[in-house]
Amino acid sequence: MSLVLPTAAPAPRPFLGVARSATGRFWRERLDVRGAQATMAIVQRHGVPELLARVLAGRGVSLDEVDAWLDPTIKRLLPDPDTLTDMEPCVARLAEAVVTGEQVAVFGDYDVDGATSTALLVEVLRAGGLDPAFHIPDRIFEGYGPNIPAIEALAANGATLLVTVDCGTASFEPFARAHEIGLDVVVIDHHQTGEELPQVAALVNPNRADDLSGLGHLCAVGLVFVVAVGLVRELRRRGWWNAARPEPDLLAALDMVALGTVADVVPLVGLNRAYVTKGLIQLRKRQRPGLTALMDAARLSGPPKAWHLGFLLGPRINAGGRIGDAALGARLLLCQDPIEAAALAVELDRLNAERQQVERAIVAQAEAEAEAALGLSGEGAVILSSGQGWHPGVVGLVAARLKEKFGRPAFAIAFTGATGAGSARSIPGVDVGRAVRGAVERGLLVKGGGHAMAAGLTIERERLGDLRAYLEEVLSSAVDVARAVDELAIDGALSAGGATPEMIETVERAGPFGAGNPQPVFAFPAHRVVFAEVGSTDQVRVRLRGSDGATLSAVAFRAANAPLGRALLEARGRQMHVAGTLDIDSWQGRSQASLRISDVADPDQA
Repeated sequence: MSLVLPTAAPAPRPFLGVARSATGRFWRERLDVRGAQATMAIVQRHGVPELLARVLAGRGVSLDEVDAWLDPTIKRLLPDPDTLTDMEPCVARLAEAVVTGEQVAVFGDYDVDGATSTALLVEVLRAGGLDPAFHIPDRIFEGYGPNIPAIEALAANGATLLVTVDCGTASFEPFARAHEIGLDVVVIDHHQTGEELPQVAALVNPNRADDLSGLGHLCAVGLVFVVAVGLVRELRRRGWWNAARPEPDLLAALDMVALGTVADVVPLVGLNRAYVTKGLIQLRKRQRPGLTALMDAARLSGPPKAWHLGFLLGPRINAGGRIGDAALGARLLLCQDPIEAAALAVELDRLNAERQQVERAIVAQAEAEAEAALGLSGEGAVILSSGQGWHPGVVGLVAARLKEKFGRPAFAIAFTGATGAGSARSIPGVDVGRAVRGAVERGLLVKGGGHAMAAGLTIERERLGDLRAYLEEVLSSAVDVARAVDELAIDGALSAGGATPEMIETVERAGPFGAGNPQPVFAFPAHRVVFAEVGSTDQVRVRLRGSDGATLSAVAFRAANAPLGRALLEARGRQMHVAGTLDIDSWQGRSQASLRISDVADPDQA
């Protein structure tokens, strides 16, 4: 008998022969042989267009899941609220406050998730007859999460119940003080937890170790929606709702839930997909004065899509918490007066423009420091940049830019004197939240926490070198593995003539796209770059022409001084393989396809 040795799986062939693109990536066809077979099975059973079937198969959607994926509904995907640990005491305590007319204070985070969570809970409590106070901490003077002075002030103003949203899981000392002054506390949060939890009336967090709900992918506002469902149900059981005090229409609040879900970059799977899908429908009705005013201030034309929430609306809500009044976003979301809403939206738009200027200046400094630290060899698992006098409100954005440019987890720290406040952003496969918690346990940080892809921290300047060494030690292996697979997954090849608004609308049935459900990337083989120039904010604007003579407008964002932008500008008049994501541009009643360029490669070198 002969011995047959197992053979290694053949290496994947580069799509269009692109083994190394202008940005150094390997182009890989997203579908393997099994995926191609799944595509044909989806076409045959469900009668959907082949391109849509390819996108579904490329995201692992099985034959039996297709209908549910194309129409995610709240009714089918929302679990019984009581499946979450501590939900019953949470809802009971909130219902007691409503029925007895207590003064409730809601304490939220200063980001979009915190603003939407705060606004949603306040809205539901108002429907129940309460007039809750709410507090969003100042990022610079108070920092993240509940603090003792704010808690004492809320109690002094009559609050007997404090509800924290998008924060509070690790707030031991503040809640001990709340207990001393007779203030009950309920926590609704989604951040990673340690083994020890604060002693509170209820702590609803699907990421606590004893929670088996499987809802750890929800952001805070998605979790608050589940709490709201449970609270409305409990008040119905108690006979609280009547003709004079009708039940709130929770589905009308899905516009805020969708905004927080996309802005917090949680995976768009399961219930999150339903939140965003139905929330976008609600947003298009323009029934919430605050969000309607914000869309107008952002000059959003056409129906809003998921990426608009993350790139147009979210940053403006965030701008108040970054460099202005942290409560502006929540006030805008709760505002019912269109005139007042318009004024708030204009102020947030102005603050966002100011934030962009501040961010650009700090990013330039941080990138220079990072390049010097990496050196010519490019060695180092983590980017850690810091500066005296940097604005603490933009360090998260700076970390995100560093992560994008250098393809590594990035930390940006703003020092004021001997202490710095920082943020971290990570790459898939590298858990910075766990690393930050480990640094706190080792005494390297004053405080810190977060989740796999993002974290916040406070550090003393003298520990900066120790933190750098620690991060290299604990993250280098994971970073090496993550960076070894530097690929661009391609969903299919198209021509400029085939990229039509109708085709894009067909593919968007597989959306909403975002974290956990990536937007399809299409390659345009050997298209001539007939026009390329640098536009505003480091964009490179391009026009491509296919072999059939059809043209396609395209843009590469933040690329003018990067390898991608330089390759496009040098390719004027030549054919290039171009890859990117498609969108529909609507202008003056006309719709046309446009391409957001992700990568480019020279056909002669492929």
